[in-house]
Amino acid sequence: MNTSLIDIEDLILFLRQFVAISNEEVKNIILPACEIREFNKRDIVTNAGEVENYMNFIKKGTLRKYYVQEKEEIIAQLSIEGHLISCQESFYTRTPSEYFIDAVESATLISLHYDALEQIFASSHNLERMGRLVTQYTMVLKDKWQFSLIRYTPRERFLNFVEKHPEILQRVPQKYLASYLNIKPETFSRFKHLTRKKS
Repeated sequence: MNTSLIDIEDLILFLRQFVAISNEEVKNIILPACEIREFNKRDIVTNAGEVENYMNFIKKGTLRKYYVQEKEEIIAQLSIEGHLISCQESFYTRTPSEYFIDAVESATLISLHYDALEQIFASSHNLERMGRLVTQYTMVLKDKWQFSLIRYTPRERFLNFVEKHPEILQRVPQKYLASYLNIKPETFSRFKHLTRKKS
């Protein structure tokens, strides 16, 4: 299936937050590099132990990134439409991933293969700058999240998350959210009950 400009318009809107991208750059450089990949609920997108070959922009659905520790799944990222998800360390270093990524809901991804992305960055200073700015953006988000896990109480983390991402509460199993927020499941249930009482 050929990828069309309509298929990738959400990705282009996202990228244009960082740099001005001409229609020619979109049509001739970015579009040919994009792959549309479809996943059913619970499908594995990336396996631990494999090299991550794709940077993924979520067009539809919800994905989680997690690792397994003593048979427990520890969730490091939950992302919905309009966000990037990838096992970044593996992607950039070309070494096996420590993480799994799977589909919490059926999902449509706009995926860029490592080699294709390298070609995009090599094609112009503008697109190379775009790559640098997007990477900085994702690193800052990750740092902010890690800081919140240290700085804020479980209650504060829960309330901040509900305020910023109310729709995710309806779309993601409670046990996943509790793991992501580093909150015990029973504590998470109590917090959720409090918000219901308020509303």
